[in-house]
Amino acid sequence: MALILVRRAWMFLVLPVVIGGMCLAAEDGESEDDYFNFFREFVDSVEQIDRNYVKEVDRKKLLQAAIRGMVNELDPYSSYIPPRQIDRFNQEIDQEFGGVGIQVQIDPETERLMVSSPLPGTPAYKAGVLAGDIIIDIDGTSTKGMTLDEAVKLMKGRAGEPVTLKVAHRGREKIESITVVRDIIQLQTVLGDRYGKGDEWEYFLEGEDKIAYVRLSHFSRRTAQELRGVVRDLVEGGMKGMILDLRFNPGGLLSQAAAICDMFIESGVIVSTKGRNTPERVWEARRGGTFDSFPMVILVNRFSASASEIVSACLQDHDRAVIIGERTWGKGSVQTVIDLGQGNSALKLTTAGYYRPSGKNIHRYPDTKEDEEWGVMPNEGYEVRFTDQDFVAYSGYSRQRDIIGEAKGEPVEFDDPQLAKAIEYLNGVLHPEAEKESSEPAEAEKPVAP
Repeated sequence: MALILVRRAWMFLVLPVVIGGMCLAAEDGESEDDYFNFFREFVDSVEQIDRNYVKEVDRKKLLQAAIRGMVNELDPYSSYIPPRQIDRFNQEIDQEFGGVGIQVQIDPETERLMVSSPLPGTPAYKAGVLAGDIIIDIDGTSTKGMTLDEAVKLMKGRAGEPVTLKVAHRGREKIESITVVRDIIQLQTVLGDRYGKGDEWEYFLEGEDKIAYVRLSHFSRRTAQELRGVVRDLVEGGMKGMILDLRFNPGGLLSQAAAICDMFIESGVIVSTKGRNTPERVWEARRGGTFDSFPMVILVNRFSASASEIVSACLQDHDRAVIIGERTWGKGSVQTVIDLGQGNSALKLTTAGYYRPSGKNIHRYPDTKEDEEWGVMPNEGYEVRFTDQDFVAYSGYSRQRDIIGEAKGEPVEFDDPQLAKAIEYLNGVLHPEAEKESSEPAEAEKPVAP
């Protein structure tokens, strides 16, 4: 009985502290009494479970579940990071973690897990997991209605342990079970066209006049620094034009997206953020260290999201790059990681929306229609869409191209129409005379005056 009294005292000690904070945020029409009643019901529920549930409960787990339930009522991008997951979360941001090596999101149509991108060289990538795959279950557990946190928890584990993913490939009817052996994932975010001698990335496209091709898999803490080093080396190597591939890039850190934009524009607004209770913040380019001596193309597709959209929107609005490919995903919200308590847990909370230099927010809301303005559209005349078959072929081609030091089997051929359009555009800018000559009729075809 004494134990119960101690617990009851603890619960009611928490009550005024919580209510005190919430009453400050009371909206019109909601009194402090309303908030008090809400929390009294909550505390009563916890107390009844604590006292009368058939088995003794762990109060910490109970309250963590309550926090998780609140956050799940918000949006797909907000989440609660409990103490047991905070180290793993920090490892992911720091670009090293243990797992299978895929980035995922919730597919709104199927309400299941969808692969945004397998990371090059990782176990999932080598095992045949493809971008756009719908994960039906993880080790026999259905992903229907599963949160991202729950899915990631199931796929993470000790290095060397297997996990089986049942997937539906885009454009294929057959469902496939793929067993992936977990490993420590070293995340490389700045990638090239192909591996060359010494397993180093080659960036200059074969058969082209110093046109470089750079891919960003996602935006982590070192991405901008790594990209600056690569671009500097390419400029010193005589680069004449650059293709920045953000296809299948699900995003990442806003600060890194802003830093990358700053590399390519001399001045002006990069991006701004505004929230309900957060002041407007504007990122602007700083003079110095700008790479502006060459034309640029950015490749995007329907899986380019968040930070990818910040970069493509900024460089499009400043006429620094031509956007080629497909309309992007449409994620224009900003998540802030807020430490809770003593930093042992955190909230990843949607706190603001971001706005491109033109002032437009590109976020696609659940009720947004296809013909409304959202995402980043390719420049006029440069929309090149992938079919489902193109997605399958591209995934196989890029996966084979990116594997280091392994027998690649039969070569996979794929003519990338989006990349071809980018090369065509850059050659037209770099060699306008050649393009003009190629468009003129041959001597025998020229009209003869009567």
